[in-house]
Amino acid sequence: MIEGSHPSLSVRRQCELLSLSRSGFYYEPTGESPENLRLMRRLDGEYTRRPYYGVARMTEWLRRKGEQINPKRVRRLMRVMGLEAIYPKKRLSVPGEGHKRYPYLLRGLPVDRPDQVWCADITYIGLRRGFAYLVAVLDWHSRYVLSWALSGSLETGFCLEALEDALLEARPEIFNTDQGVQFTSEAFTGRLERDGVRISMDGRGRVFDNIFVERFWRSVKYEEVYLNEYGDPGEARGRLREYIRFYNRQRPHQALEYRTPAEVYFAGRSRRRQEGRVAREAAGTPVALRAPSVPAAIT
Repeated sequence: MIEGSHPSLSVRRQCELLSLSRSGFYYEPTGESPENLRLMRRLDGEYTRRPYYGVARMTEWLRRKGEQINPKRVRRLMRVMGLEAIYPKKRLSVPGEGHKRYPYLLRGLPVDRPDQVWCADITYIGLRRGFAYLVAVLDWHSRYVLSWALSGSLETGFCLEALEDALLEARPEIFNTDQGVQFTSEAFTGRLERDGVRISMDGRGRVFDNIFVERFWRSVKYEEVYLNEYGDPGEARGRLREYIRFYNRQRPHQALEYRTPAEVYFAGRSRRRQEGRVAREAAGTPVALRAPSVPAAIT
């Protein structure tokens, strides 16, 4: 909003009009130091293995690994990374001020078809000289990754981008997330409500309420992220795109009887369409005839 070469208003006057300090205008963020980035990579790896470790245990673990570090620094770095231990405690995944929270709808619910339940979550991705955040939207039944986005900050925008991309594919009956500010924002929940999607949110400190996306993060980290060092967000985006394509189309899952997520997702959708066709025919409703198409995601 401030123009350094404005013909009639000096930078000082523009800052006064906007209630900003001149030092704030000239300040350039320095980012995390190489030392902090190294510690963050270590914290991310240990958190992926042991998500129940809080600040105290993480601090002790790092000290046993030879790091000279105090809890205050660990707490700040974990906050930057968006990491919190999964044990129940007050005010975990705090929604933003005025944001609405929703009940958890999946307890005891049999999830047996695609697009019945979708889930979303965010994870930290380390870069050589910085870091980024990855959000993904998964189909709960098939583990199929419907969409994803990478961002340099935890603003809501990249989560909305992933949501919009997923809704181009289909529409779920229920959408489950944690209670983070990105997912409790009016922009995110309002988009789901406009499409008639029921919203479900994990209980505080209950990371396993969204277990399938947590398992996906483990796969991403151990099979891709920790094996490579991304130089910048562009490289990370390209490598993650290739891995997620592999995960969806080629990686067999034991829990899916060694089928891929894409095979389960699109087979289930085809079966549902066929069942709907049979039901309409039984009810005497005309059904248009057309040749079946092969989904692009599994060709």
